[in-house]
Amino acid sequence: MYECHYDKPVAFFYNNSNKSITPDWRTQDYVIVSLGLVVCLIVVFSNLLVIAAIAINRHFHYPIYYLLGNMAGADLFAGMSYLYLLFHTGPYTIGLSVRQWFVRGALIDMSLTASVANLLALAVERHQTVFAMQLHSKMSNQRVLLLILGLWAVAVVTGLVPTMGWNCLCDLGTCSTAAPLYSRSFLVVWAVLNLLIFSVMVAMYARIFAYVRRNSRTMIPHTVDQGYSETLLSLMKTVVIILGAFVICWTPALVILLLDGLDCKACAILEYEKYCLVLAECNSLVNPIIYSFRDRDMRRTFKRILCCLFRSGEEQQEMIASAHFRTSQKGTIERSDSDARCRSLSRPLVSP
Repeated sequence: MYECHYDKPVAFFYNNSNKSITPDWRTQDYVIVSLGLVVCLIVVFSNLLVIAAIAINRHFHYPIYYLLGNMAGADLFAGMSYLYLLFHTGPYTIGLSVRQWFVRGALIDMSLTASVANLLALAVERHQTVFAMQLHSKMSNQRVLLLILGLWAVAVVTGLVPTMGWNCLCDLGTCSTAAPLYSRSFLVVWAVLNLLIFSVMVAMYARIFAYVRRNSRTMIPHTVDQGYSETLLSLMKTVVIILGAFVICWTPALVILLLDGLDCKACAILEYEKYCLVLAECNSLVNPIIYSFRDRDMRRTFKRILCCLFRSGEEQQEMIASAHFRTSQKGTIERSDSDARCRSLSRPLVSP
């Protein structure tokens, strides 16, 4: 008969797993929290910028971009989750209750699951459109919304699984080392499932990418726009780079969790755990950079949003006083350049 330890402090489980925990702040703790705080704030701001760009620019109002926007939403959620983690880790951990610890873990699980599920949805969307010889999916906005809601529902349920019972509170012998309140069996299943999904997505994108490259010349006669093939190939490259960055950033952490779940005594789990978590966090910062370098329209929209956000106070007052108008030499009324730039955010941008 197993004895449950619901009322025990978190320190009890850390001692059981031989994971050190201390209330004392060390220099490295201050450095980690400070750097982590800066990174989290950049992650939150940059992904809000991506979401705003997709919402404002009608050129991005297609299912593929809605899913990319949802990916940015997952990265935004990850940034906020890591922000919460920063103030509930290190010396803070010893003062956490079991429920608070599970909330901390659930947020990280949800952010990963949301990203993985969204990447899988992107793979399916690209597979359908490319093999139907289309640039954009014919999926309606309502179906895209239902799909996005479904992805987040899966993420929430997955994140709550340990809290709902798949943990080691009643069986201390199955507790993991990296996550002392998680059962090793849960870590094995969770890590293997995500790694398998990674493999499936890589295979799907490799097949799609090969098909696009092989048929790029034959696709052009089927379309009015002669730049169709190049646009499709560029969009595919962007999605593949996003997937590649995600796999690179998250695979080490999943491998560490898998080894921990398999109870690898010879593996230095705790030595690499924090480095893998930092690498995983960086993925939420990488995606906005990828959008900026890969998509010219996205880059232009970013610049225009930032131009409006950080416009000087004098210019704002001048715009208000003049009602944003000026008289040209021909006697016509034109809007000020700065006002025009902001208003142009709502218009579709067309690449030259």
